Amino acid sequence: MSFPFEIQWDQDADQESFIDSVVESLRPQTLVLPKGPGFVPYTRFQEAYEVLKSHTAGCQDLSGERCWAAVEENGLALVVLRCIAGLSPPELARLTSTHRGVAVDQGFARNWDRKLREEGIQNRRLSSLTLKRLRAMVETASRIIDEGAPQDCPQELIHRLDKADTQYGFESTHHLAMHGAPYCVVLYERFLGRPFASHRDAVSELIGDIMENAIEDVLTRAKISFRKTKRAERVPGFDQAPDFFVPDEFSPKAVIEAKITEDDGTARDKVTRVQHLAQIAAEGERSDRKAFQVIACIDGAGFAVRRSNLEKILRATSGKTFTLKTLDRMVECTVLRDLRPRG
Repeated sequence: MSFPFEIQWDQDADQESFIDSVVESLRPQTLVLPKGPGFVPYTRFQEAYEVLKSHTAGCQDLSGERCWAAVEENGLALVVLRCIAGLSPPELARLTSTHRGVAVDQGFARNWDRKLREEGIQNRRLSSLTLKRLRAMVETASRIIDEGAPQDCPQELIHRLDKADTQYGFESTHHLAMHGAPYCVVLYERFLGRPFASHRDAVSELIGDIMENAIEDVLTRAKISFRKTKRAERVPGFDQAPDFFVPDEFSPKAVIEAKITEDDGTARDKVTRVQHLAQIAAEGERSDRKAFQVIACIDGAGFAVRRSNLEKILRATSGKTFTLKTLDRMVECTVLRDLRPRG
């Protein structure tokens, strides 16, 4: 089966076989995630949990003072505590600002959650304001867990604390800490929360870096000059800057758009960006500006959901569309081959 980048592109030709070849080379990324620096292995999480359990009499007394003592010993205990409450860092920040009257913005909560996961707070010199905010977050989580789920919640609503380990406050937390939970309960909680959900959100940008890093490797090995743009960077002449200019944005011979996604909506957004770049390239051909070739590097199941999306991206790139499986053909099958150093 031929790939669309191997032939002289004909916009009027039947595209179905080329769409098939691209679909077959796509690799769903559903079951793998990059770890990233903020990934917490189970052993570290368990250590922090045991520290919290030790300071709180087996999670029987999750008072603010006891929980803070645990956090001072192992900063990751704050992450464990918010997991017991079932809250994300921004959610805990909002509740802290409301319940404790201590202003904690979402940026602070996210940054410190990441720092605690990566490094902890031991041997850190913390400002008085940082300490005040962290202690307020601990005390807020403690109070929320202690209150448990209200008994008068309307039937059409579900309270976030109406779960096995917090339904009846500290009593529920202590019971599960000491006696565990039936496997079906664990599976139900997982069903509600989705496994790896928070980590998947935290590394969403790193997933895209898999493709971008692979493109960098290909260009570097071929000794081709390129300029990788920053996120949301503004470049004159482009409403949205492509991911790569080759060799640069001042006189590009090629631009490269890169994306890995399992989501059809995200794939559709990338198709629109590639089409817009193709329009800019076509306008360059009709003016004094030099035209450039548009190259797309895509992967993930999101691009296989709608064949019409793939057809649009193939037409916009005149077939110069590659996946991780075919990326090693990118240089030889595009204008990039003419940019390699001679000799």
